[in-house]
Amino acid sequence: MSNLRIGLPSKGRLAEVAAELLKEAGLSFRRQERSLFARCREVPLDVTFLRTDDIPVLCAEGAIDMGITGGDLLAESQVELIERLALGVGQCRLAVCVPEDSKITSPADLDGTRVATSFPRVTENFLKEHKAQAHLVNLSGSVEIMIALGVADAIVDLVETGSTLAANRLRILAEAGSYQTLLVQNPARRQAEVADRVVRRLEGVVIARSYTLLEYNVPRAKLPQAEKITPGFNSPTISALEDSDWCAVRVMVRRTNVIDIMEQLEALGASAILETRIANCRL
Repeated sequence: MSNLRIGLPSKGRLAEVAAELLKEAGLSFRRQERSLFARCREVPLDVTFLRTDDIPVLCAEGAIDMGITGGDLLAESQVELIERLALGVGQCRLAVCVPEDSKITSPADLDGTRVATSFPRVTENFLKEHKAQAHLVNLSGSVEIMIALGVADAIVDLVETGSTLAANRLRILAEAGSYQTLLVQNPARRQAEVADRVVRRLEGVVIARSYTLLEYNVPRAKLPQAEKITPGFNSPTISALEDSDWCAVRVMVRRTNVIDIMEQLEALGASAILETRIANCRL
């Protein structure tokens, strides 16, 4: 039986992110210059390098068994795939934007207007939900300047920081969707055991990136309060110290909350508070 086939973006920031994820998950490969294929050394897995927006369609057609692509591209393709894992990177919003001085105040007001977008299918579905019919101007880029050029009354585009909107004197009217990078799989689930192994490895990296390991000493009398601050993934690990009035705690916490948690522990009377990054894990 042939190896499991996974599609990765061939270039751009997402290509770098996907390659790094696989490497951290112990799925290493070496890509020759301009080559479209590579083979993983540790697992029976063949890597194919593709245009990011082609990956959902090619996965649905069975050309590849799995793929890493943007959730926005999956939504726009409207193909049936299994979403195996959200990878925790590439978060973005698809927003409906109008000029700052526009009289449009709701999505329903877009009825009869011109809307420029690179996501015509998602946009059409969004407009239907709000009972609005608009003339869609389908573009592959530079959507944000279409209003200034007189091509459109509104746009539907990906928004990250909002600085581009401000530069073009636009405001967000509504959000049409929120997305991130996904690992998807063909519904046929070929080589299911290998696919599950790949998912589990990547999941270990994704979880590790979300959590950090915190260790600290705390007076035993204050341990119940400390456990409320750091309940852990299941529960914290508690160890006795030579001084029976103190104990040591080892616990996983959300990386985004670690500084706030350290401050709370310090205020409680904890000491020797140490953070250790987690490279990989199984939970």
